[in-house]
Amino acid sequence: MSKSLEEVHESVSTENKKTGFRKILAFLGPAYLVSVGYMDPGNWATDLAGGSQFGYALVWVLLMSNLMALLLQSLSARLGIVTQRDLAQASRETYSKPINYILYFLAEIAIAACDLAEVLGMAIGINLLFGIPLLEAVLITVLDTFLLLFLINKGIKKMEAFIIALVAIIGFSFIFEMIFAEPEIHKIIGGLVPSIPNSAALYIAIGIIGATVMPHNLYLHSSLVQTRKFDRTAAGIKQALKYNFIDSAIALNLAFFVNAAILILAAATFYKNGMYEVAEIQDAHQFLEPLLGTKWAPALFAIALIAAGQSSTITGTLAGQIVMEGYLHFRIQPWVRRIITRLIAIIPAVIVILIYGESVTGKLLILSQVILSLQLGFAIIPLIHFVSDKSKMNGFHISKLTQFVSWVIALIIVSLNAKLVYDEITSWLENSDNPIFLWLTVVPLAVGLLALLLYIVFKPFIAKAKLKTLNHSPHNLQLQFTPKESQSIKNIAVSVDFSNADGAALNKAFELGGLQAQYTLIHVVETVGALMYGVHIHDHETTIDEKLLLEYKEMLSQKGFRIETELGFGKPNSVIPKIINEGNFDILVMGTHGHTGLKDILFGTTVDKLRHKISIPLLIVK
Repeated sequence: MSKSLEEVHESVSTENKKTGFRKILAFLGPAYLVSVGYMDPGNWATDLAGGSQFGYALVWVLLMSNLMALLLQSLSARLGIVTQRDLAQASRETYSKPINYILYFLAEIAIAACDLAEVLGMAIGINLLFGIPLLEAVLITVLDTFLLLFLINKGIKKMEAFIIALVAIIGFSFIFEMIFAEPEIHKIIGGLVPSIPNSAALYIAIGIIGATVMPHNLYLHSSLVQTRKFDRTAAGIKQALKYNFIDSAIALNLAFFVNAAILILAAATFYKNGMYEVAEIQDAHQFLEPLLGTKWAPALFAIALIAAGQSSTITGTLAGQIVMEGYLHFRIQPWVRRIITRLIAIIPAVIVILIYGESVTGKLLILSQVILSLQLGFAIIPLIHFVSDKSKMNGFHISKLTQFVSWVIALIIVSLNAKLVYDEITSWLENSDNPIFLWLTVVPLAVGLLALLLYIVFKPFIAKAKLKTLNHSPHNLQLQFTPKESQSIKNIAVSVDFSNADGAALNKAFELGGLQAQYTLIHVVETVGALMYGVHIHDHETTIDEKLLLEYKEMLSQKGFRIETELGFGKPNSVIPKIINEGNFDILVMGTHGHTGLKDILFGTTVDKLRHKISIPLLIVK
């Protein structure tokens, strides 16, 4: 199995650190790379819009988003630390190819939307600080491709140090902005009381959530924690989980400070002076000097904006690499990946600026964050399922209370997004001159995405229910073997699939061989991960199948039969013949399985192909 971010995988050792402080320092870093996504230029646009239009009223949304982010990022880190899989790899092992392709496409849309915000933010910062026209500044942002390539070749710790330096620049800039703005403390505290003034505030609130809890960060964090090499014992994993939670808590609270500072700055300057429509970053920059009375305010604002755009563009590229390699098992050069991602973001930015001018960049930034929020459900829900799975997490699954809180967060995010989508589509249909076009395009797309969301929510629960209905307990086998005086067949292979068909196959095999024969039970794991990684796969189904095969062996051995087991991985029509031809078997017995529909066709194909590849008799038992 390929490693996530293979060039820096386990490149930072934590095992030789003697003191507790040095140990913590060795683990600190991944969450800082993640945190920059929580203070990227897209956040600035939503925070400025929220502060200028509604004053301090939406501070609580930032706090709620930060708490959501802390829980979800800790779940993402847990997945990476315990399973040594990132979220994309875990999804690839769990879902079918078509579902994975769709999830990959949605993840790429989220990364492109994020990169669009970073392109616009950096370009605006360059424009404001140096006076370079916005269109040319957008094109300049291509150059940061080479900075990423340089940093990753220097090692993950150097990259983390660079990012932390940029975060420090952003933080110090806003400390001074707060000193200049002199916000009203009692109103900030009042803003912590939940309220949504109107539908426009809901749109901004969803944008804030989308800008804060970012889907690509969940993929990124589950990979970055794997850059630390630590003792893989239970105690070592517990320690890694604890230190990474500390890392996340510090980094994300710094991000919360920056976001809150931007919203409070907008409330204390623009909203206070009746300037309710300042959603454009350029306008905010322009008005800061006359309102705060110092030329340093706009300069610090622009510097922090460039730092935010530059830091988040690096982590966006890493997330893109993780998503592509995890879902598609496809790797390209990082600089090629960077240029492709950047061009996808630059092209719409250039087109919009050319057609509508520079005045719409704020609206484009907010739209990019709403798009991010709409993708969240497709990353959060699989993550919750994975870290709740006892077998997948090897005993480090989350508690029932954490599961409940996680599902509440997912429900809040998905519900808010559903309302937003419904309101937007209804508005389009009412105001459109050609609603039929929308009914044929937008509406089916929305329904399809809703169906996909429901599928990934309920599939694991349905799968568990099916496991219970299948004959997965060996004690439920209906064995009717009656010993005979002599049987001639000495070495019998039996294919089992843990369905009701196993009983019939085993009865027939025992009828042929009796207590004197040697029996080998063969089962093939057919998951996507097994097809790709073979014997190296360690997914949920493999763990269960190994356990069940051993239970079959133990129960049948107690009845006096000589039993061996073989667990194969991949396509049955290739794996079973290989096992048979490498062994010394007299006959292969297969029962008709318990599937219907499409799997009947697939099973028939397996039998047809298999019987031509083996040199011993094949007995099919109905």
